[in-house]
Amino acid sequence: MGRAYQNRKLSMAKTAAVKTAVYSRYSREIYVSAKAGGTDPAANLSLRSLIERAKKDQVPSHVIDKAVAKAESGAGEDYQVARYEGFGPGGTMLLVDCLTDNPNRTIGEVRPAFTKGKGKMGTPGTVAHMFDHAAVFVFKGDEDGVLEALLMADVDVSEVESDEDMVTVIAPHTEYANTRNCLTEAFEGIDFEVDEIQFVPRGETVVSGEEQEQFEKLLDLLNACEDVQNVFHDAKF
Repeated sequence: MGRAYQNRKLSMAKTAAVKTAVYSRYSREIYVSAKAGGTDPAANLSLRSLIERAKKDQVPSHVIDKAVAKAESGAGEDYQVARYEGFGPGGTMLLVDCLTDNPNRTIGEVRPAFTKGKGKMGTPGTVAHMFDHAAVFVFKGDEDGVLEALLMADVDVSEVESDEDMVTVIAPHTEYANTRNCLTEAFEGIDFEVDEIQFVPRGETVVSGEEQEQFEKLLDLLNACEDVQNVFHDAKF
């Protein structure tokens, strides 16, 4: 499957080991999305996608409802996005996305994680130029049919690829809504395996053996940080 799909699955596999951490991440992201774009999923496409993804990852309904209710009440924290860049074992590149109400606390957790994981934090822009900010959709389907639907709807996409019966569509992040609406209208009952905006690496860095073990340790350390929402990277095992 597509590299973005593999990237996301690896990240989720690491966080899913601790359910409370997964619930916390979804709760925070749902709250921020609802506060920014409204609490009605029918009118807030980002929120609807998040809720659907949370349910697939078995986040309880009461966790989701509580996050939306908190956003509707106007109470709660003011989170901001914090993004850190760096290098991991074997010359791998990483982008670490956080939601934080205390940037000093967040960097105080992320920086030691890089150090303990045999990595090195970089300054803003160090590796970001090697990633594309993209909308990623993965689902069961036929590549030719998907291409035809996207062309007919005049949707701007960067890449469409398939692996057996799974299709990956990558589009500029600004085309997220157009791409999703096109796919849901063209294919009734479509079930997205991946439906989100990611940072997709432009290339891959192969790691194996000891470097792979060190890289996996770095991912574990970063995902253990309270404010880390996602870790995107170019590693290929």
